[in-house]
Amino acid sequence: HNDIGSSVASNLLPLYIMTALPPLMPRVDAILVLDGDGNRLAGKYYGSFLTSGDNVEQIRTSFERQLHQKIHGIAARSDAAEVVTVAGHTAVFCGGGGNGDVRIVHVGPPGESELVLAHLTEGMYDALSHLMGGSTDRTMVLDNLELVFLLIDEHCDGGIILETDGKKLAASVLLRDESEGVADMQEGQNVAATQGLPAGVVAGDMTIGQAFRQAREQFLAGMNG
Repeated sequence: HNDIGSSVASNLLPLYIMTALPPLMPRVDAILVLDGDGNRLAGKYYGSFLTSGDNVEQIRTSFERQLHQKIHGIAARSDAAEVVTVAGHTAVFCGGGGNGDVRIVHVGPPGESELVLAHLTEGMYDALSHLMGGSTDRTMVLDNLELVFLLIDEHCDGGIILETDGKKLAASVLLRDESEGVADMQEGQNVAATQGLPAGVVAGDMTIGQAFRQAREQFLAGMNG
């Protein structure tokens, strides 16, 4: 009788573990920001997916061309990601609605849920739109690649997704950019002092930087309001 009870308990244990423990954090093989011609503006590959071997960049470019052939001409709304299969991998994307609109693409490992990948892609696209002031066109993204790469890092670390909420992602990027900007400002003031420039004047400080600082303050104020 005890043996039967032990057997039932051992059979139920895996089911308990599956239902009681939180699901594994989603993983991706690559995150790409592509323009309308399929050119990679920003992105990262993770794990063993196209990260080793000879001519890695050529292999990645070939994969991205195959991907572009599948998604070319398809516009995916920010809240309705589209799914394609490329080289045995599931790729989910948002964007591509014309007027130079870029596409955010998440490439998932075999077996990863399409719904999960769609949720990830929509969250990052939403964050990109917040960061770019509502615009996701190629020129705006190229002018602010530093923020785009910060966004990728806040969204994903080593292929493991850290955050999916668009507004939280955007706020994290702006706060991180602000802290790095302060460090750069301090470094610039030190350089200015050695060059005989007055304190507070940073060589090469651009109007676009001032505009983004103002936009950042307004955005954060809205988040806290």
